[in-house]
Amino acid sequence: MKKLLEQLKNNKTLLIILALVIVLILIVVFYNDTSGDASAGSFNDKTQTEIKLEGILSSIDGVGESNVMVTEGADGIEGVIIVCQGADNIMTRNDILNAVSTALNIEKNIIAIYAMN
Repeated sequence: MKKLLEQLKNNKTLLIILALVIVLILIVVFYNDTSGDASAGSFNDKTQTEIKLEGILSSIDGVGESNVMVTEGADGIEGVIIVCQGADNIMTRNDILNAVSTALNIEKNIIAIYAMN
């Protein structure tokens, strides 16, 4: 170990390379920590599709406030979850189902609608 430390002291190029490697490792660790925090909060980051759907749904009579989550995969939309105030009413649920299915051109069986607390 002492030999290695003496070599590092004598070889400035090796010392600089080692310092750069350590800095690079710290940057990668720091970047992964901050990106992990961002992904935890990404539930609140809405896509344009979700924002538009919430706007459409709020204009439908009886829906009230709504939250929309659209899950997309390689082949397109895989599912839609809607949580809204008016979901207790069967007619409102039907209106929501028809509106979302039409707006996104998707099958109704991948749309889930839940009542908001």
